[in-house]
Amino acid sequence: MATSAATKRLTKEYQTISKSPPPYIIAHPSEKNILEWHYILTGPPETPYEGGQYWGTLMFPPDYPFAPPAIRMHTPSGRFQPSTRLCLSISDFHPKSFNPAWEVSTILTGLLSFMTSEEMTTGSVRASDHERKLFAARTRWWNSTGGGTSGRTIPGVNGSNSRGVGAIKAGDGGVKFRKEWPELDEENWKIMREKRIDPTTGQTVPENSAHSCSPEAAALRRRPGGSATGVGVVVQGGQVARDAGQGWLSRHKWRLVVGVFFGYILVARLLGEGTSSH
Repeated sequence: MATSAATKRLTKEYQTISKSPPPYIIAHPSEKNILEWHYILTGPPETPYEGGQYWGTLMFPPDYPFAPPAIRMHTPSGRFQPSTRLCLSISDFHPKSFNPAWEVSTILTGLLSFMTSEEMTTGSVRASDHERKLFAARTRWWNSTGGGTSGRTIPGVNGSNSRGVGAIKAGDGGVKFRKEWPELDEENWKIMREKRIDPTTGQTVPENSAHSCSPEAAALRRRPGGSATGVGVVVQGGQVARDAGQGWLSRHKWRLVVGVFFGYILVARLLGEGTSSH
């Protein structure tokens, strides 16, 4: 439980960060626990994280501001291990170096600065700029689906028989994110619908995603008029097949004629040789 000093300090800081949020940063405390803060870092321009939506938490100790918070980033970024405590001078790994004058905005500004650098620490990972851009493009999907575990569907987009390549099995289905960031979650789902992003895989699904086949096979599936059934369909299908066969014959008739002609000559020659030998 937070001390009265911590509660007073964090309440004041929430008012401050709400009125004047630092660039690319928003944050708020949980409704049930003022020591649990949720933040969103928006990837700054001209970085591999540009446009990404990075969600994480700050867990403050009861005696804050005399001790620093545990810092985690939940959204996969290619920079930090998801949901892993980060070793920073502003985190609980270094309580003795923490300055009580530092505020939530100071901590998150420092985190964003460290994120856009290449310095390594406990909880950080290495990745190429290309990989980090791919992560950035999938952040909204990951946050709102828990990495493809939401169970929600988008009509005409979800796959019907497979989780698909790239689906992430672990996750809470986006429940926690939706609870803390309902407006952002609604916006994320709107974007996924507009871009036809499969909630299960995070992949864009083309509008015409049916598998193609040969013209002959496609013709066998066609129903003239769109409503024929039963025996009529079989007869029509047989006619289509015959038309397809006749089309093949018309394209190759000269090869057949030449083949028959030379075959006739060969047989006649063999018969002639057989007669002379007697």
